[in-house]
Amino acid sequence: MYAILDIETTGGKYNEEGITEIAIYKFDGHQVVDQFISLINPERPIQPFVVNLTGINNKMLRSAPKFYEVAKRIVEITTDCIIVAHNASFDYRILRTEFDRLGFDFERQSLCTVELSQKLIPDQKSYSLGKLVRSLGIAISDRHRATGDAQATVKLFKLLLSKDVEKNILKETVRLETKRKVDDKLLKLIENVPSSTGVYYMHREDGTIIYIGKSKNIKKRVTQHFTNDNRKSKNIQAEVVSITYEITGSELLALLKENEEIKLNRPKYNRALKRTKFDQALYQFTDDQGYMNLTVKKIDRRKTSITTFTNRQQAKSFMQRWTEEYNLCLKLMGLDQGEGNCFNHSIKQCNGVCILDESVQVYNNRVQELISNHSFGSKDMMVIDRGRDIDEQSVILIENGEFKGIGYFNLNHQINNIDILRTIITPMHHNPDAQHIIQSYVRQHKKLKVVALNKD
Repeated sequence: MYAILDIETTGGKYNEEGITEIAIYKFDGHQVVDQFISLINPERPIQPFVVNLTGINNKMLRSAPKFYEVAKRIVEITTDCIIVAHNASFDYRILRTEFDRLGFDFERQSLCTVELSQKLIPDQKSYSLGKLVRSLGIAISDRHRATGDAQATVKLFKLLLSKDVEKNILKETVRLETKRKVDDKLLKLIENVPSSTGVYYMHREDGTIIYIGKSKNIKKRVTQHFTNDNRKSKNIQAEVVSITYEITGSELLALLKENEEIKLNRPKYNRALKRTKFDQALYQFTDDQGYMNLTVKKIDRRKTSITTFTNRQQAKSFMQRWTEEYNLCLKLMGLDQGEGNCFNHSIKQCNGVCILDESVQVYNNRVQELISNHSFGSKDMMVIDRGRDIDEQSVILIENGEFKGIGYFNLNHQINNIDILRTIITPMHHNPDAQHIIQSYVRQHKKLKVVALNKD
């Protein structure tokens, strides 16, 4: 649990500043679950430059509560939380100073979004909150007021969590949080995960990830882990002390994140899942008459395939479907080994290419259409799917035929510029497994929106 906050002060000499405004958003890693916002009478004058910067003046604060009047609420909302702030050392120091004046030892763990941003979003021109969030497309209002800055920090932290592919933030969080050993440990762990689509991470006591999985219903899948009695499940049950998760909204994004992060983190109990299982690929060749033929063969890494399949039966099923969809010839699809014309020509569903009764160009155009629709080639495109919320969509970026990463954008925004997409996505690795996952998913989900991108 995180307490994401921002503090405005009077300015002045080091450790003599007073708080003029505070905003705290209690964040569970997915959404804000509580908040506290208040002006505070600092009982000391505000520096003129601070008045100009924030718009908060001494007159506004005369009837505001003094710090000791809100101290209890601040303690309550930050208990068992890690303090998160942009330049956390400043905000945390100011809080501790105020509590010291009351004779109370205020101590919390903290994370700084400046430091996290420098690690996870390198090469930015500026890491000041205003410039950074604007460059990332995050809306910010009421700049230099606690509410506006804290809300922007919540959105920034949510983006940083999604970009933290090695899960260092989560590992550190789990390590820092106090563990409570209870007899019904597994039951409590199940209660704390959602029935949503996403990726989940099972941690050992030191924060190490021991298992990564994905599911359309995380709670249901975790329950299965904890009710199975096979050796691996029993070992997981014995070692797990915490479960973190990331809601993706899209099953496709969950599959890609699982694939990426198992390879990056190499969890102890994912050893059998390092490689996605597929062994058949679609290839094309041109015959002596100039017609393009398509054939399914066992994957040959030395050759460039059009797409891949989990097994030969799946491949045959799609070949049959595409034969009808693109009005292709059974013989040139490798589905009819007989002499003479193919069976589909007999029932007038083939234009006669099998007996050289259709022009090479006309037939090959339809084959090229199939290839274009089901291969990455050298395309620049994005795949759009459902997001985590009702007003959000997810996006997968393919650039020059390579998978680049995943991200989210607001439903009301129309994004078709690669430069903007590069900014909002979490970079991921292109590999045969990721390519198979995307192509296979798109084949089976016809309602997905696939959009060509223009680099101009």
